[in-house]
Amino acid sequence: MIYNQFMLINPDPVIVGESFVKDYDALYKESIANPEAFWEKLAKELSWDKPWDKVLDWQYPYARWFVGAKTNIVANAIDRHLSTPAADKVAMIWVAQPTDSAQKDEVVTYTYKQLNEQVSKFANGLKSLGVKKGDKVMIYMPRVPEQFIAMLASLKIGAVHSVVYSGFSATALKTRVTDASAKVLVCTNGYPYGKKTVDSKANVDEALKDNKTIEHVIVVDRLKNGSGKTTPRDMFWSELVEKQSPECPTEMVEATDPAFILYTSGTTGTPKGVVHAHGGYMVGIYATLKLVFNIKPDDVFWCTADAGWITGHSYILYSPLINGVTTFIYEGTPTYPDIEIWWKLIDNYKITKFYTAPTAVRSLMKFGEEPLKKYRLSSLKILGSVGEPINPEAWLWFYKYVGHEKCPIMDTWWQTETGMHMITPVPSVGLKPGSAFKPFFGIEADVVDEKGNKVPPNTQGYLIIKKPWPAMLLDVYNNSKRYHETYFEKIPDVYFSGDSAKIDEDGYFWIVGRNDDVIKVSGHRLGSAELESAFVSHPKVAEAAVIGKPDDVKGESIKAFIILKQGITGDDVLKDELKQLVRKEIGPIATPDAIDFVDKLPKTRSGKIMRRVLKAQELGQPVGDVSTLED
Repeated sequence: MIYNQFMLINPDPVIVGESFVKDYDALYKESIANPEAFWEKLAKELSWDKPWDKVLDWQYPYARWFVGAKTNIVANAIDRHLSTPAADKVAMIWVAQPTDSAQKDEVVTYTYKQLNEQVSKFANGLKSLGVKKGDKVMIYMPRVPEQFIAMLASLKIGAVHSVVYSGFSATALKTRVTDASAKVLVCTNGYPYGKKTVDSKANVDEALKDNKTIEHVIVVDRLKNGSGKTTPRDMFWSELVEKQSPECPTEMVEATDPAFILYTSGTTGTPKGVVHAHGGYMVGIYATLKLVFNIKPDDVFWCTADAGWITGHSYILYSPLINGVTTFIYEGTPTYPDIEIWWKLIDNYKITKFYTAPTAVRSLMKFGEEPLKKYRLSSLKILGSVGEPINPEAWLWFYKYVGHEKCPIMDTWWQTETGMHMITPVPSVGLKPGSAFKPFFGIEADVVDEKGNKVPPNTQGYLIIKKPWPAMLLDVYNNSKRYHETYFEKIPDVYFSGDSAKIDEDGYFWIVGRNDDVIKVSGHRLGSAELESAFVSHPKVAEAAVIGKPDDVKGESIKAFIILKQGITGDDVLKDELKQLVRKEIGPIATPDAIDFVDKLPKTRSGKIMRRVLKAQELGQPVGDVSTLED
């Protein structure tokens, strides 16, 4: 069948039959009529040491969910499964990055029972170092099993973890450790990343110079060479855990107590420490994974993100375990040791639900369909997209060649601050390629102008949320003023997401991109994601990035950086084709003034294009901190 971005793709009847949600409109209407009852019903599916006195205490702009209840995320992610047959089910499969394509997979697996023992040992280790409820544990690690064990162990004893993405520089790590006043830091001595080895412990040592709060540094010997102990406060993970008991009680905490701090970069100033609580966050991520990915007991769920980001917290670790399924983790990148590694892993480990980023899809698209033809990919049932808007061409490629036209794509919009999916399909609805569908149940979202007035259909505006939701951030750590200013003062009485979007005549949401990723040409606001999508719709284009350059006449002019598909050579004729395509797709105002054909784009390891780096290089300005760049 030939597809295009304007058609509605209806789900396979088998998928509809298996779905928890058969009628989106009816359940959405019910959830909005009484959101507290909707969330309370889902919360009762989980384990609580003490029930709540009140579902929601909403003192604008602060929401507190399940007030008076006692629980712990770990009690629901691990403990509640131990008295069921799930105790002997595989909870986690970890595959190491191979050093070459011929190497056999190095695999670590844990059943729920085994994972509980490892988490308990490390939790006891933390307690032996004096870590107690409310203390901050900093985790600066790549995707290794110990990263996830450390996260669970911290919460198990009531401590608060803060995971720092392993690609961040020493300066970025220092900023976060200092702001959180962390007591313990967990890291690796280094780790393989593609063809190179990252010396992450050197970053730790640099970051902790003059630090007054870190008492212990726990080092995982990922390199298996005994290196990494450079100061008296350093100890190896193995030395700490080998003498610990495999039994440790889970500390029951208030549902509104903080579980973790996750720092997210703002457009200006220092990173914001987004604080999430145990109770509401736990209910939100449990419900969204269950209903959006139609989670069943035998699922093997693979989210390709990193735990340095909220996606890894919510949908690699906590919600798969809360739902009692197997979570799959691959240490390496989508193209190492070869461009087929993801497809091999899906077949080998029978992945059923696969959740990844549009940038990764586009980077694999440029190699064409041939690499996929060796693999059956028949275990897949549902695909997912996260991190940025997915352009229709990438959506259709993903649907056709990875999902074999039978797997619906759950294109999810959400943020570090929201904790959970906010605008997303469920498997039983009709999909439009490139649209994130409509709000999740209990979520009231809209698109408005700068005065808060609803904009007409197909008009770009500000994406806002009208009412609180369970996984909503508690606050910005140590900076309530920033919480108010960033999220609740730009447009009064609503949550301001900082993203731009459109709603079409059918009520489908189309995410355009960040408000600060907008290019203003002659007074017209053009989203970078919309422009890039137009370029990628050309059959010869694999990826595109667009920036605005100062222009004396138009305010800003548009420059595009284009990666072509393998075997294609760029020339002036193709540049003219692309300019005409953009004029046709968006309008004459969007015509780029310049196009460069490039071999690669500056990206973070999670796959996001760093447009600011392109812009700084183009304008001859300092590029700033590039420690998060893949290359």
